[in-house]
Amino acid sequence: MFTRILRVGNRGRDQAEKPFWISYADLMTALMVMFLVAMSVALLAATKKLSEQEQRKLTHEQEVRQLLDRIEAVTARFPGITLDRERRVIDFGERALFPRNIYQLNARQAKLLRSFVPEVLTIANSNLGRHVLKRVVVEGFASKSGTYLHNLNLSLERSQSVLCALFASPSPGETPLTNEQLKQIRNLFVVGGYSFNDTRKTSAESRRVELRLDLY
Repeated sequence: MFTRILRVGNRGRDQAEKPFWISYADLMTALMVMFLVAMSVALLAATKKLSEQEQRKLTHEQEVRQLLDRIEAVTARFPGITLDRERRVIDFGERALFPRNIYQLNARQAKLLRSFVPEVLTIANSNLGRHVLKRVVVEGFASKSGTYLHNLNLSLERSQSVLCALFASPSPGETPLTNEQLKQIRNLFVVGGYSFNDTRKTSAESRRVELRLDLY
C-alpha cells in the first residue's frame, strides 16, 4: 500500500523568509526620491526669488530713466542748464560761476535758482520722485588757487549761498516760493563743499556749484 506524503514545510519556510519591512534598497530609493523632490522645490523657490529681484532691478532702472527724462525736459527750458545723466548732476554752466574768493550769488543767479528749483520740486513731489529721488546735494567747488582748507570753506559757503538765495525775498515781479516749497527744500536739499577736488579745465570754470541727484 502506498502512502501519499504531503510536504508542507517549504511553504511555511518561504513565507517566513519574506520580511515584513521593506528592503534597504527600497528604503534608499524612497529617500532619494524625497531628496530629489525637496531639491526641485528649493531650486524653483530660489529661481523665483532671483527672478523677482531681477524684475525689481529692471523696474527701478526704468524709473530712474523716467526721472532723468523729466528733469532733462525741465533743464531744456532753461538755456545754459544741462543734465549730466551719467553723473546725475544738474550743471548750471556759466550761469553759476563765482569770481575768485567770492561765494555770494549775484541777483541774476539767485533769480534763476528761484525759478528753476520749483520745477525740480514738482518732479520730486510726484509719485515717481518720492519713490526714486532721495535728496538733492548742492555741491560747491573752488579752483586750485589758495590752500586746501581755504578752498574747502569757500566751496562750502558757495553751496550754502544757493539755499540762502532760495530762502531770500523774491525780486519784484518774481513768484515767491510757497511755505510748502520752502519746507520741501529744507527736507530735500543738503549742502557739501569739495574744495578743488573736481576742477575743470580752467580756474574760472572750477569755481561753481552743481546739484547732484542722490537716488535710492
